[in-house]
Amino acid sequence: MDKDLSLAVLIDGDNIPSKYVKEMLEEIAKYGNPSIKRIYGDWTKPSLVKWKDVLLKNAITPVQQYGYTTGKNATDSAMIIDAMDILYTGKVNGFALVSSDSDFTRLAIRLREAGMTVFGIGERKTPDPFIVSCDKFIYLEILHKAPVGDANDTEKNNKSKIDKITPKVIDLILTTIADVEDEEGWAFLGEVGTLLQKKQPNFDARNYGFRKLTPLVKSLNQIEIGSRKNPKGNGNLIYVRTKS
Repeated sequence: MDKDLSLAVLIDGDNIPSKYVKEMLEEIAKYGNPSIKRIYGDWTKPSLVKWKDVLLKNAITPVQQYGYTTGKNATDSAMIIDAMDILYTGKVNGFALVSSDSDFTRLAIRLREAGMTVFGIGERKTPDPFIVSCDKFIYLEILHKAPVGDANDTEKNNKSKIDKITPKVIDLILTTIADVEDEEGWAFLGEVGTLLQKKQPNFDARNYGFRKLTPLVKSLNQIEIGSRKNPKGNGNLIYVRTKS
């Protein structure tokens, strides 16, 4: 991903807990500069009062949206209209859509059709159609850190967030290695990671309890690890291949 991206961060305030915001913005900063940060909701609702301090501390602009009719989500509509307005200004080249709502699936598709890089960020309950419509999808649960001092809670929460590395996941990694391997069966791990992301936007080593892809791959008995000197600078490049 291009870290020089100028990003519009649009948050569905009705759908995302405020406790995730700090870590979420830190994560977004890894992929680009969040030049626009807006959050949408009906701020007359008592349930959204807790957002006030969070918005001030993180320079997020609240957008007031009244619920005009029962059963209709006016917040979603306002966020979608704003996204298209921002798209046509040409001031950004990427979007971070923060929601667990599948209503933003078509928006993500439309933005990508226009050449935008789209990051989706939401809870694990997010429906698959929205996840696969993004270039990359990040689960909020893997970003959230428990308060300092809650050692037992932290360990318990971390375990509850970790997915098992299933045979299906292993097969995905092995087939991806095969897709980019050279004549000797070796594949540059950076290329493998990029292709994994394209195949499955929510693929993230952190989902399985690893900080990076390298230690995840090292944990798999089916994969051999090697390294080659980086011709463009210091350090070595990690290469992998399937064990015969």
